[in-house]
Amino acid sequence: MTDLVLPSDTNPLNNLFGGELLSRMDRAACISAERHAENIVVTASVNHVHFSKPVPLGSVLMLEAKVSRAFGSSMEVFIDVWMEPRGKMTQREKVNEAIYTFVAVDENGKPTPVPPIAPETELEHQRYDAALRRRQLSLILAGKLSPDEATELKALFKG
Repeated sequence: MTDLVLPSDTNPLNNLFGGELLSRMDRAACISAERHAENIVVTASVNHVHFSKPVPLGSVLMLEAKVSRAFGSSMEVFIDVWMEPRGKMTQREKVNEAIYTFVAVDENGKPTPVPPIAPETELEHQRYDAALRRRQLSLILAGKLSPDEATELKALFKG
């Protein structure tokens, strides 16, 4: 998804509002999740957001969203955000990344299964593997999984 940062999108420092960027990331991630699920999806959580650089007025933003892993009816979507500064369209740089979780639902709002992901590139494999660890951590924090059951997380600390 490509978009332009306009004056109404910026704070008094003429940088993109963080909430505006979150909204754009949610839309891009939603499109990616709906394409994968071939169904309606709803945002379940924003698991990680990292604002590494301000995005000035007039910049062009490119949001790249891709499902990194599917879990039954839920999907983790990884979003990379790139910026081209005004007047320097050849100087693309990464300014943000985020991880969202979506759930596919039917017309009644009930969760529905989604197809699995088959990672191909090295980056896709890294994100696919890490998605299970993030999911286990989220389930532990929500009280839905005991730490003893978090096999992927435990494997990180065994040597």
